[in-house]
Amino acid sequence: MAPKRTKRKSPSPDPQGMFAGMTVFLIEDGVQSLRLQIWKQKLVQMGAKVETQLSEKVSHVFAISSDALFHHVDDDRLARFKGHVLLYQWLEESLAAGEKVSEDFYILKVDPEGFDIFDKSLKAKLANRNSSSYDEHSHCKRIKSSHEEKKQTNEEKKGDIETNSVSWASNTEPHFPSSLTNSPEISSTQDKDYSPPDLNKGITEIFGKLVNIYRALGDDRRSFSYYKAIAVVEKLPFKVESADQVKDLPGIGKSMQDHIQEIVTTGKLSKLEQFETDEKVKTITLFGEVWGIGPATALKLYEKGHRTLDDLKNEDSLTNAQVIGLKYFDDIKTRIPRHEAQEMELVLQKVAEDIIPGMVVVCGGSYRRGKASCGDLDIVITHPDGKSHKGFLQNYVKRLKEMKLLREDLIFSTHSEEGTDSGVDTYFGLCTYPGRELRHRIDFKVYPRDIYAFGLIAWTGNDVLNRRLRLLAESKGYRLDDTGFKRYRKSEIGDRRRCLIFWDFHGLNLMKGICKEA
Repeated sequence: MAPKRTKRKSPSPDPQGMFAGMTVFLIEDGVQSLRLQIWKQKLVQMGAKVETQLSEKVSHVFAISSDALFHHVDDDRLARFKGHVLLYQWLEESLAAGEKVSEDFYILKVDPEGFDIFDKSLKAKLANRNSSSYDEHSHCKRIKSSHEEKKQTNEEKKGDIETNSVSWASNTEPHFPSSLTNSPEISSTQDKDYSPPDLNKGITEIFGKLVNIYRALGDDRRSFSYYKAIAVVEKLPFKVESADQVKDLPGIGKSMQDHIQEIVTTGKLSKLEQFETDEKVKTITLFGEVWGIGPATALKLYEKGHRTLDDLKNEDSLTNAQVIGLKYFDDIKTRIPRHEAQEMELVLQKVAEDIIPGMVVVCGGSYRRGKASCGDLDIVITHPDGKSHKGFLQNYVKRLKEMKLLREDLIFSTHSEEGTDSGVDTYFGLCTYPGRELRHRIDFKVYPRDIYAFGLIAWTGNDVLNRRLRLLAESKGYRLDDTGFKRYRKSEIGDRRRCLIFWDFHGLNLMKGICKEA
């Protein structure tokens, strides 16, 4: 006879545990009941007391977002609360680390008016500014909602990687073109750039180069390995000084640990140095910089014996788009000064308004992130009524060509009237600044109003922000791309890591295995 199973007892609370001295109140809105139960057990086991209501005893309040917080607790009670309000992510990170991590990066804003992300003083300056007198040192308030978003001064962020802040507290920057606001002078951009600290830039930059190299070589598996490692390392709230500090982190295997140890010890990686001196790698990487040439084509061209861009000029197998990309290679790599991008945006908005009043035309990319120059122009378009965007792109492109603003076509696809491909219309091509022949890349994406927000996020970027958003969605069983936020089918969940979407926001899908719409 099998022995009778005994009920497993929960460990006794440890009065000296990690969370000793904390009295917590948990906002349950938006949290799975099982996960909430586990958190409660861990808190009690490690010395904390859990209250069922917000009282003077409470030292810490945890919530999944500011939406959940304000929905559950009224403004007056929050105004009187003197304790700490944190995202649940602090609890997760502390449990994972085995010790309490700094609360500074997980503070949830306790201001009921915090949904308006712009500082009121900045609004006044924006409303009265002109392009020549704008104070570049004015800045936006940011919601402290994760360790990826630490406020910095202009001096502190010198040398940081290009990145965009995001608030998991549902506080995103509202954006409409000047034609839809009460203040025509308010631009769609921020002249003040913002970058959270990247304490391990030396590691992530080297891994980023390896991502591109393996992508160029067509080795998606290794490229993805470094891609995942970057996502883990770049959000660490401490500077890595030894591989032992990351050995238990997901995506950081023995090989990655060895690479990290070499980088933190020597400041470089011998593997990367070998690649950078390898003729094959250098050639394939160079060919891959030509618009329209992907890893497979670059490898074929190398195997044909081509070694320089001049060699490619006599290659008959190139498509029309690749020939254009090759012809204007140097032009396309020339960056666009910010003031020119701003003038182009104004022209594009005016032309759109002349065709269909009320069209929303936003220049995204590095321009919308407030950079001093842009690699290309990423134009995101919609119409508030949800229907006038249909068929708009054809007329728009025709008018811009008549004005000699659009010059060469690369990709042109329309789906809004057919209702295919989420109803998104696309145009990629080359444009010229008025009075010049220098070509710049320009992309138009016309979205139905109901998915416009996703397109705007995707085409604003940067890649760090978009990667974090996709990985977060993927970890919760969802798929996020520029057309929406969808849950995976059960049959896809087991494969979703292999199906993780890689976007190239210059117009190409560079990785295989893109998940199908659920």
